[in-house]
Amino acid sequence: MKLTPQEWRILQIPLAVLVLVVVCMAALVYFAHQQKTATEAVLQAQEMQLNQARQRYQSSGQEKETIVRYLPVYRRLISEGFIGEERRIEWVDNLRTIHQENKLFGINYSIGVQEAYKPAFNLNPGPMSLHRSIMKLELAMLHEGDLLLLLDELRARKITPFILRQCEISKRSVASFDKFLPNLQADCELDWLTVREPAVLGAQP
Repeated sequence: MKLTPQEWRILQIPLAVLVLVVVCMAALVYFAHQQKTATEAVLQAQEMQLNQARQRYQSSGQEKETIVRYLPVYRRLISEGFIGEERRIEWVDNLRTIHQENKLFGINYSIGVQEAYKPAFNLNPGPMSLHRSIMKLELAMLHEGDLLLLLDELRARKITPFILRQCEISKRSVASFDKFLPNLQADCELDWLTVREPAVLGAQP
């Protein structure tokens, strides 16, 4: 069907309106799509923040339970000298007390410089650092039970934990059956163990 010029003139305005409506509809569809995409992005970000907040809340609850559970043990280890600075004076005082209370023969000792310690077994101390100081002991004994008594007393007093590295027992040059004279000599080495907490930023030295 062929339109006449007069008919084209009549249809110009409706066609222009139709084109304008189509363009507006396309613009509205595009704008709606953009808004939907932006809204979905905001919603995803909010959901992510909500999940992170929920995880932090759950984590804080678990951390609180862990602290409550292990705080008594942590305090006990501090009181026993395992966590914190060395207590050399306390070690020596306990040796002297054990010697006097049990009427042992003479004890000679020396304590080496504290050093970082990596045990032979697998150990993950986390942010803590494990250290040791080697103590050399020379103990004159009537019999082997004197050495066992000394070690048992050290453990019973729950001072800083230690590991018996080695111990050699030999007869003294002059043996005696007198109960007031020593017959044996023990030369031992102990590892006194301590754990240091990580340094806190901004803390005073």
